Amino acid sequence: MSKRIKLGRRSALLLIGYQTGKEIQMDEASIDIQVLDDLLQKTILSVEESKEKIFEIAENAHRESNHIRLELENLKAEVDQVITQTDRLEVKARQARQQLANISRDFHRFSEAEIRVAYEQASQMQIELSLSRDKELQLRQRRDELERRLRGIMNTIEKSEILISQMGVVMNYLQGDLQKVGIALQSAQHHQLLGIEIIQAQEEERKRVAREIHDGPAQSMANVALRSEIVERMLNQNRIDEAKVELRLLKELTRASLVDVRKIIFDLRPMALDDLGLVPTLRKYLEEYEKQHRIKAKLTVLSLERRLISSIEVAVFRLIQESLNNTAKHAKAKHVEVTIGFSPNVVDFKVADDGIGFDRSAESDRPQFGIMGMKERIKLLQGKMKIDSTPGKGTSLDFSIPLRINEEINAEANGKSK
Repeated sequence: MSKRIKLGRRSALLLIGYQTGKEIQMDEASIDIQVLDDLLQKTILSVEESKEKIFEIAENAHRESNHIRLELENLKAEVDQVITQTDRLEVKARQARQQLANISRDFHRFSEAEIRVAYEQASQMQIELSLSRDKELQLRQRRDELERRLRGIMNTIEKSEILISQMGVVMNYLQGDLQKVGIALQSAQHHQLLGIEIIQAQEEERKRVAREIHDGPAQSMANVALRSEIVERMLNQNRIDEAKVELRLLKELTRASLVDVRKIIFDLRPMALDDLGLVPTLRKYLEEYEKQHRIKAKLTVLSLERRLISSIEVAVFRLIQESLNNTAKHAKAKHVEVTIGFSPNVVDFKVADDGIGFDRSAESDRPQFGIMGMKERIKLLQGKMKIDSTPGKGTSLDFSIPLRINEEINAEANGKSK
């Protein structure tokens, strides 16, 4: 017998059948979880195929941008050479015209042969100058066209990367265990279990992506490939000294790219969180945060630190991380302080800065996605969140997450998984 879910009017779902193209609206009706699962799998497959196509478009755009950059660099060098040549020809043309003027003023002092040579030289200089100017104009037009193409391609790459990121978020939500969702929806007591499992699924996905980025090439290495082609051309042209300089720049670029990749890996899933715990990971993160954003960052632990269940440590770290990111992006602060305290039943923490603050009454004028995400995460953990901000007086975010409830739910979830 298939399990079914009873939905109220407010929680009615609208599902789209990908094969039949028919709209299926369910209101106060029983839903066959197997049918829902089939529709969900087709949706996931369609999203995955679309994501692959967008990724292919982005890769092709990256390759084309690399070729355009290389051609553009060579073209700029050629433009500089033609400009220098044109300047020299203009000097020679002026000298030839001056010679003709001298001959015109004192025509009888020069022989017929000298006059003919002077006219021929002036004519030749004018022809060469005209050709050089035409070539310079054509090269400039070609350069401008390549720059326009490059801007268009970079815009395509940026949009495709945003789409890939958005599809990744969609996939994270779609690739859940529908059976567990159905069980959770049958009882309000299991609502917290759903929240914990969603957070755990997100963190597992971050671990997987972090391993993939760590083991595979990063997009930033595309520039390394471009510079490598330039070095190869220099070596083929026996420009050894220039190639050495370029190689040094290439080495610095590779090191910087490696730092960026490691930072991405840390953002996706700080490995120290599993090994060392919440407080040591926060200390390390604040050190890097202070170096990167030039904002003095301080961590204060109000009680004896202790390890929490993994899902709670991850949630606390992500909430603090998002708060600090908002401070770096919007607050224009010079100092920020993170305060955390552990009690038997609750973990309380706070992020406060001395930035420009904002008007809470205008908060609803536009969507605050960072704040919305934090509120949703806190809601799933049955915690509390308070925002206190005044223009010119900084911002503080206070959080409180119950431990005993989450530990019981986590134990229940582990028991069911066994």
